[in-house]
Amino acid sequence: MNKTHFCIILLLIFANSISQAQKKTQSTALYSRIDSYLTAGTENGFSGAISVVKNGEVIINKGYGEANKGTKTLNNPNTIFDIGSNTKQFTSTAILKLVELRKLKLKDPLSKFFKNLPIEKQSITIHQLLTHTAGFSESIGRDYSGFGKLSKISEKDFFDKLFASKLLSEPGEKYSYSNVGYSTLGRIIELASGQPYEAFLNEHLFTPAGMLQTGYLLPKWDIKQMAHGYNRNIMETESTITYYQEAGGVNWHLKGNGGINSTQNDMLLWHKALKTNIILKPESFEKLSTPYPYTSSPKSTSSYGYGWGVKMFENNIKRISHNGSNGTFMHTLIWYPKEDIYITYATNANSAKVEGIAYVVAKIILDESYVPEPIKNNVYSFAMDYIKQHSTDKSKELLTLLQENYADNITDSRLLNSFGNLLIGRLNENLDWALELFKINVQQYPEDGNLWDSLGDGYKANNLKEDAIKSYQKAIELGYKDSLEKLTELIKG
Repeated sequence: MNKTHFCIILLLIFANSISQAQKKTQSTALYSRIDSYLTAGTENGFSGAISVVKNGEVIINKGYGEANKGTKTLNNPNTIFDIGSNTKQFTSTAILKLVELRKLKLKDPLSKFFKNLPIEKQSITIHQLLTHTAGFSESIGRDYSGFGKLSKISEKDFFDKLFASKLLSEPGEKYSYSNVGYSTLGRIIELASGQPYEAFLNEHLFTPAGMLQTGYLLPKWDIKQMAHGYNRNIMETESTITYYQEAGGVNWHLKGNGGINSTQNDMLLWHKALKTNIILKPESFEKLSTPYPYTSSPKSTSSYGYGWGVKMFENNIKRISHNGSNGTFMHTLIWYPKEDIYITYATNANSAKVEGIAYVVAKIILDESYVPEPIKNNVYSFAMDYIKQHSTDKSKELLTLLQENYADNITDSRLLNSFGNLLIGRLNENLDWALELFKINVQQYPEDGNLWDSLGDGYKANNLKEDAIKSYQKAIELGYKDSLEKLTELIKG
């Protein structure tokens, strides 16, 4: 090796060292911006976890707040969250896996899998189910409010009701987000594979990806890592896994379209498995993220792939993403394939103030100059903190604070009425405050029969029978007929 070649090698090594140092500095700075934003948010009730991968490097993978306030267990990358409708991409991936296994085709009609279908549903294809263009409505309901006992609806009753329901539109004509459509896909997975839905996912998706803490019932769950839910940071519930275990299974209102639980670390493994084609061939993955427009309009930039929402931005930037929520748990996945950015976000204390955090983090990553607004306490948590510290004679001060800090939330009677009903219903505490809020509402909107009905509920909860009767009577006078049954029961009782 001559002197010139040696110098060139040294220069290359030096340049590479500088490049690596610059990347490390940039990654550290990005970590700091994200972490500072979320850490500050914990002071206002933020609780959850974030993971970011950029150019193959894990920038941040961290939990914030508490997974279980009772045991003081902190959220971390192994905390188990309900991922809601992000279950759909597991269903769509399983369908494409069955296509690779030559068990079915995307153009296969429902009539291939289900007998005695009404004529208008026989030609609905798997592709239409995947893209929410089958025309199904949610008329048979989810029968699953997120928490509490799962209904005992049978498989037969579920699909009988579904296939007897009226379509919203002709198959293939319009986009209409459909949970029951993905439940139907879940059943097709079973019929085509000969395996239960979760068993197929576990064998062909989760196990190859190394995801050991993802599913409904099959994983050997780490009980200590199961997050409790804190709806709007005021209503505590157990992990949804607990309800599946109590019910002995997951019914078709949920199976295939929602309710799977997972961890941040497992969702990073999921990203790696899709990116490196561990589960699907490249052409199959392409189908997952191919945009199928919501409408035929040439101006449409939003569309749906197979289990992913797809949006095209300027400069041909493509974002595939999806959200999932049952009201208490919220889960978001965002992936910019070309830019090699992947974000997975989960919270166990959802509210309007935190459900969009993943998109804020995406802006932080994409724009070095972007300074996000601080995470704000949600209005219900704010009000709850106040009433725990003050007696009802301070109600006017609370109203002033709400108007100053949450003007958009208190434009009509709904907030106070909803919060009062939570106090006497789900929470069953601070009943004197519930009554006070109902009184304020009636003073502001005296001609609203529904508010007089709530006031009656408030009096009843506080064992003030005569006042409750008068309130229900007033509600009936104002045309609110639902008070009649309450009034009758109260008088008889």
